[in-house]
Amino acid sequence: MGAPDAPSPRGRDPRRLRCSACGETYRDRWRCRCGEPLDFADPPVPDGPAPDPQSFDARDGLWAFDDLLAAGDDPRDRVTLGEGMTPLVDADAGRELSGDAGSEAAPWNASFKLEYVFPTGSFKDRGATATLTRARELGVERVVEDSSGNAGAAIATYAARAGMAAEIYVPADAKESKLRAIRRAGAEPVRVEGSRGDVTDACVATLDDRERAWYASHAWNPAFFEGTATVAYEIALRRDWNAPDAVVTPLGHGTLFLGAYRGFRRLERAGWIDEVPRLYGAQAAGVAPIVRALRGPDAADPDGTVNAAADGIQIAEPVRDRQIRAAIDATGGDALAVTEAAATRELDRLHAAGFYTEPTCAVAPAALRTLRERGEIRPDEDVVVPLTGSGLKG
Repeated sequence: MGAPDAPSPRGRDPRRLRCSACGETYRDRWRCRCGEPLDFADPPVPDGPAPDPQSFDARDGLWAFDDLLAAGDDPRDRVTLGEGMTPLVDADAGRELSGDAGSEAAPWNASFKLEYVFPTGSFKDRGATATLTRARELGVERVVEDSSGNAGAAIATYAARAGMAAEIYVPADAKESKLRAIRRAGAEPVRVEGSRGDVTDACVATLDDRERAWYASHAWNPAFFEGTATVAYEIALRRDWNAPDAVVTPLGHGTLFLGAYRGFRRLERAGWIDEVPRLYGAQAAGVAPIVRALRGPDAADPDGTVNAAADGIQIAEPVRDRQIRAAIDATGGDALAVTEAAATRELDRLHAAGFYTEPTCAVAPAALRTLRERGEIRPDEDVVVPLTGSGLKG
């Protein structure tokens, strides 16, 4: 269900939503009546030239880009913990390859965006701050979400910040460290046996008129993607409004991948950058539906086993599959499946280099290594790889 039709608590109507498939518009709803996901009908595109990068105040975090965000028009509605403006660092600076991390490995020759330094230890805080801000705009009192871990912890934490009740539906085998974060924020984790799809179904079943729950979904809710779009704004800002040649991200539901695409596209439409970078998505081998659709079953399952280490992106049916493939096509990018062996080797290299990330993160730099070996990304091309979750969550 959507939020009640009462006016916003601040007296301003939140931005409307539109279905990109059928064109239907709504004040608020978790998905279109035709079954497709919704997006903002009028996402903001600033007029005028790109501002001086020095004019941005890092103390505002990602809300420094409020002119580019379709949520939080009234600053009083913003639910924030100061998130954003994560470091963008040279992956190889000041380091010599040696020891057990593998001296045979080539340097990454990339910049890493350290998304694991957010308040809850993952990039999902980008989406959570925008989603709970949208909820506050709508006068929501209770939210539900389904998640394998990081998104649930982020939504629970920001719901606590907003003073809203929250229930987080999780797989029965969710990691205890992530469940602990949900509980400590005062939310209720609800374990669900079965597949990841069964978890979503159980959550969606609560969305009826009696319960008055609002779906703060990282896959369906368009506000979440407004938040993740800020990764593109930060990358471009740190590079004086020059986009990199390519960005490589983990790819499950596409929350960061699509957010980055939308962010760079909006910057291009505003005239702040010249072109959108090529976007590459790294999926877990054995659960790689985008790779399967683009490259066939052998590419999606190269060694006949599931990459169990990358549990955070094991999404068999991404909600926004069509949009993900369209973004790949529009940017000249690609998707590739990363095996558990390749991801584990890359995780060891990351840790040995001082990047203490969780295992799912490792698929992106592992994919970059493969893309360079194939010649799809040239040695002289400029690449950014977000490292999406903290190793402290393991």
